[in-house]
Amino acid sequence: MNSRFVPGAATEVQRLPQAPTAAVVTASYAPDFERCRLLCETMDRQLSGVARHYILVEHRDVALFRQLENARRIVVDERDLLPRWLHVLDDPLSLFRRRVWLSLKTQPLRGWHVQQLRRIAIAAHAAEDVLIFCDSDVAFLRPFDASAFWRDGKVRLFRRDGVLANDGHDEHRIWSRNAGAALGIDASKVSAQDYISTLIAWRRETVTAMCGRIEKLHGRDWVAVLGSARRFSECMIYGRYVDEVLEGAGHFHGSEEFCRVHWTGEALSDDDFRRFVAGMAPEQVAIGMQSFIGTDIGRIRRLIDLD
Repeated sequence: MNSRFVPGAATEVQRLPQAPTAAVVTASYAPDFERCRLLCETMDRQLSGVARHYILVEHRDVALFRQLENARRIVVDERDLLPRWLHVLDDPLSLFRRRVWLSLKTQPLRGWHVQQLRRIAIAAHAAEDVLIFCDSDVAFLRPFDASAFWRDGKVRLFRRDGVLANDGHDEHRIWSRNAGAALGIDASKVSAQDYISTLIAWRRETVTAMCGRIEKLHGRDWVAVLGSARRFSECMIYGRYVDEVLEGAGHFHGSEEFCRVHWTGEALSDDDFRRFVAGMAPEQVAIGMQSFIGTDIGRIRRLIDLD
């Protein structure tokens, strides 16, 4: 699929249909396959109100993830989403343990960069009105209806106000600044809002308009624009586009996180895990165990009664 979009941002954001269609989007890779399998099983058990689940992976991982496909779950090859000039290979600088994406139009990119690009690019591939982003190391523990993401023709934009004005968010501030540069927002307009979380929603038509604006402003593919900065966050780009370019049109804000995530620290023991789950807020329906922390997937399965 061609990754280019028609230039120009939407001047008017239409209301969502009374019953919009929704899809869950998960970017993953082979080392997270078993975690993604757990996500799929818990989604199928607990999640309602979605028409499709797209799993976005590198070409060499497609065959592995095809095992997870069903009537509403589709594995999407990144080659159908991203430009062919972006080439992936084993990185000799990491003794071939890691992958690197190279081109003459971007800086060298790692997998976490490209996963973000896939999440943006799926908007040109999907047909649903609302895209719900969920990481592959998430598991749903409680029933959840996706209609929580829309009301009165608008989509819920996750936003935590003023967070970047506090200490300890240096990298987030860089991502926000680079988002502003990509979108053509005056550099003097510094945003203090944080838009980063998992289990959040975007309007598909807004994503395509956002990409069109980036291409029109910079005169090149949006992938090349973002990849040349390298330090970027897709959530920051979308959030600043909605709030500062569209002035919030088509969206309402929510700061509650539907997923409780164990972001950093040590792998959890059984007791630690039980305490973590017990600490879920009433609105939280899922947990996220960052895969690099190393909490055993078998333990998670056992403790949520899926073994």
